[in-house]
Amino acid sequence: MVKFVFVTGGVLSSVGKGIITSSIGKMLQARGFRVTAIKIDPYVNVDAGTMNPYMHGEVYVTDDGGETDLDLGWYERFLNINLSKENNITTGQVYQAIIEKERRGSFLGRCVQIVPHVTNEIKSRIRKVAKQSNVDVVLTECGGTVGDIEGLPFLEAIRQMRLEEGYENTLYVHVALVPILDVTGEMKTKPLQHSVNELRRIGIQPDIIVARCEKMIDSEALRKISLFGTIPREAVFCSYTVQTIYQVPLILDEQRMGDYICERLKLSKTPPNMDEWKRFVDAVLNPRHEIKIALVGKYAGLADSYVSMSEALRHGGALCQTRIIIEYIEAERFEQNSKELSLLKNFDGVFVPYGFGKRGTEGKIMAIQFARQNNIPFLGICFGFQLAVVEFARNICNLKNANSTEIDPETPHPVIDLMPEQKHIEYKGATMRLGAHKVIIKPGTLAHKLYKAEEIYERHRHRFEVNVDYLQTMESQGLVFSGTSPDGRRMEILEFPNHYFFFASQFHGEFKSRPGKPDPEYYGFVKACLDRKLGKPAPEF
Repeated sequence: MVKFVFVTGGVLSSVGKGIITSSIGKMLQARGFRVTAIKIDPYVNVDAGTMNPYMHGEVYVTDDGGETDLDLGWYERFLNINLSKENNITTGQVYQAIIEKERRGSFLGRCVQIVPHVTNEIKSRIRKVAKQSNVDVVLTECGGTVGDIEGLPFLEAIRQMRLEEGYENTLYVHVALVPILDVTGEMKTKPLQHSVNELRRIGIQPDIIVARCEKMIDSEALRKISLFGTIPREAVFCSYTVQTIYQVPLILDEQRMGDYICERLKLSKTPPNMDEWKRFVDAVLNPRHEIKIALVGKYAGLADSYVSMSEALRHGGALCQTRIIIEYIEAERFEQNSKELSLLKNFDGVFVPYGFGKRGTEGKIMAIQFARQNNIPFLGICFGFQLAVVEFARNICNLKNANSTEIDPETPHPVIDLMPEQKHIEYKGATMRLGAHKVIIKPGTLAHKLYKAEEIYERHRHRFEVNVDYLQTMESQGLVFSGTSPDGRRMEILEFPNHYFFFASQFHGEFKSRPGKPDPEYYGFVKACLDRKLGKPAPEF
């Protein structure tokens, strides 16, 4: 019978529930169990696709085209599994389904209520994922903080699942902050106690408490958490600050959390095998080299806007035994003062990520031009790919005022234009070109050397594409489009052979990057940055 683990959070949001959920999954995987993970987001948006990254971090895209919460990225990276859009449940989805059923008359004249109709919909979605995934354990993270009004229906639903699935098949894990006072150095457990009391008021008694703290909690803090949380001391664990988040499953397993979960859920006791994970963590913690990368974006004020990209760079760094130092630079900085571009000479590589809208666009183009002219390794993703085309068209092909019609609808040279099938779309949600699509790679190119294949599947999220009317002009000046859609109509990868390393993709390789198996374009970029720093010729791969 499938087991259900529910992870809630207290005191404040972003306390680390996603990493704890991923770590629990990793500990169970290491013991031979099949797992999947669900993220519950109580916001009323149907999905994360229409939200600005500053609101909720990056939008993570699944193979089936889901625009989901960034925590699904952590699940996929830690567990090395591919999830679907159904692994992200939102209030918007739940209420949309309920209202559609009510309009069809599916409730047979009943008064539609939060309990039981909304909670039943939530439970049915969790069970659907469990059935389709064919796993031993389903991990479900409840977003937000206990006490948030929008999260109450979800907490009520998971409370009911204890009654319906049984004690031995359900487990509640509560993650809460234990702050340390600067003046006295004392660990304060009172905020955690209050969050546990709030959870109890809803009807949920946690089986496990994870204290999120700057350092390992002391015996007195552990005693208080156990006493006031009404759980045995061996059910209290600490997720303390570490050098890399990939250490979290290891430090929790050292505290016997994996064993305790197996005992509590009556799962067979199998010694964990985390050797491969430990080797990766060791590579991250003990690098031989270090490189600095300038990430020139428009959401640089929030690192979570680029979390999958940052992690993909670190995956590549681990394989190269290299520590990656990323500096997030607002593109508008270069627009306000072009002399600031000289700062890029202090970096080993320039990375231009995704983005939407006009703000910061010219600054990104300036950064791309500077990288190209100074032979600094460059990687562009999605919008970065499109702006590399714009920069090349303007400054190499002499197409004055070339641009994307997203930025300038009146540009005389629309080298980037709206995809034909997008021109009559009115709704913005879930209408981009999304999910995994086949990419054909030209033999003999840099892309072919990196991917070592002529066909790959990569995840996409865009509305605009290269205007094929300008292909001949750009190719005649040395730009190579080394990856295309199967029909040859869409340009997917570009490279500039006259440069040390100049590479960009319309797709998002970071969404498939994994610890120990970095995405090829990110690995190639990191390797090029390192080799150039060491004074080596451009890598051959």
